Amino acid sequence: MSKPVWIVDDDQAIRWVLEKALARADVPTRSFSQAADVLDALESETPSALVSDIRMPGGSGLDLLRQIKERHPRLPVIVMTAFADLDSTVSAFQGGAFDYLAKPFDVNEAVALIERAVLESAPEEKTVVGEGADPLQNNERWMMTQSASSAMQEVFRAIGRLSQSKVTVLITGESGTGKELVARALHGHGARAGGPFVALNAAAIPRDLLEAELFGHERGAFTGANTLRRGRFEEANGGTLFLDEIGDMPIELQTRLLRVLAEGSFYRVGGAQPVRVDVRIVAATHQPLEQRVEQGQFREDLFHRLNVIRLRLPPLRERVEDIPALANHFLAASARSLGVPVKRLTPDAIAVLTRFDFPGNVRQLENFCHWLTVMAPGQIIERTDLPPEIRAIELEHQAPHHGGAAAPTVINGGAAAPMAAGVAGRGGFPTTAPAPAYAASAPVMPAVPGVPDWQGALLRETQQRLERGEPAVMATLTRQFERILLQTALDASRGRRVEAASRLGIGRNTITRKLRELGIED
Repeated sequence: MSKPVWIVDDDQAIRWVLEKALARADVPTRSFSQAADVLDALESETPSALVSDIRMPGGSGLDLLRQIKERHPRLPVIVMTAFADLDSTVSAFQGGAFDYLAKPFDVNEAVALIERAVLESAPEEKTVVGEGADPLQNNERWMMTQSASSAMQEVFRAIGRLSQSKVTVLITGESGTGKELVARALHGHGARAGGPFVALNAAAIPRDLLEAELFGHERGAFTGANTLRRGRFEEANGGTLFLDEIGDMPIELQTRLLRVLAEGSFYRVGGAQPVRVDVRIVAATHQPLEQRVEQGQFREDLFHRLNVIRLRLPPLRERVEDIPALANHFLAASARSLGVPVKRLTPDAIAVLTRFDFPGNVRQLENFCHWLTVMAPGQIIERTDLPPEIRAIELEHQAPHHGGAAAPTVINGGAAAPMAAGVAGRGGFPTTAPAPAYAASAPVMPAVPGVPDWQGALLRETQQRLERGEPAVMATLTRQFERILLQTALDASRGRRVEAASRLGIGRNTITRKLRELGIED
């Protein structure tokens, strides 16, 4: 027979209601009217979970919680009170409470919460970590060696082939896909692993300081230059220099960088003697460099100098099979960094995660896992515990449609948008998921004066996403917009890329790159 749930409350009516409700759920119970009796009973047995009032004569429920946690730290305790306030809530959670139940409560919700607490106390397999191992220190190594996706396996193979080479590598991919991790892997697995790995983000340093950061300066080169300073190129001598966000480098500095790559030497700011360095360059960007070249914002000769070997990192929505393992890894790492037990995702919660678009990619998933480690009420993470951004998208997908037949739907890793007629089922456009609520309701929404229908729909959709706090709205909608344009143009041109590019007003290289980035096959 399973262990009973203990109910502690000086109110006999509360005890009776919970006893009857739990009996209907086949959960055995044992009731107490004061904290002292509970402490005595704990000397000989333990419950599967404990539900306790906070304010009781003869002993506070918070004091009882503290004493229980000292003796049985893994015992889930739910605290109840009719005086729901911030101080008591915070005190309960700081004391280690499983969750907080404010009176009056819904009986069905209370039973569901208690059942979750009982599940928490069930025996579980322990994750064994090697002696002396620190999962956080091995985080990057794990990230670059674990993947079930074919796209990432290609990246791993490329790292293996390039590891012993000095060739320049350009890493492309959306923000948050792990471009710096790839750069570190190229360095760490290569012949230069014993040398320095120096990283510089071209977008994070003011343009007035970027030149001195890269090349250093001589004493007296400018006001405040009181000593000679070595730049990042010198610091990386014999190793690897990682130039992140290279697409944001000012055009005037691109000329100096090109000279260093061509000659292997440079002059410090204010210097008269050349400085020779032996540095391998790994650059990264989320910018479309070909487009920036066409716009005159990036030197074409520097682009070709950097684009010797290109590695494209797939966004997380293109490697959804990795989401469960990544989420479990991040939950474990976060729990260890905070010194708390590792939380677990239910299969239902994992299914919801895999349907989310993740515009912030792996970094966003890692942030979500940190959030869940702190905010999820129990060790078992249900779909209702997931962050608000994910729940909002899930509710949108589940919303019932009104009116006539819904438009075909573009599904992009969990985010949906209406699809132009005639392209359903092509280029990775599955049509099995329901259209979002706005797709069906847009025709009956009030028009925006002076704005075409499609722009009005876009305006309303943007407002809805911003109101619910969705991150990276522009990136998500831009990606969906480009997919519709490209696929529709390919359909109209019967799959001829050159014609589709001409009709869209973009170059052949641009359409090829975008088709590859968006996973569209014509």
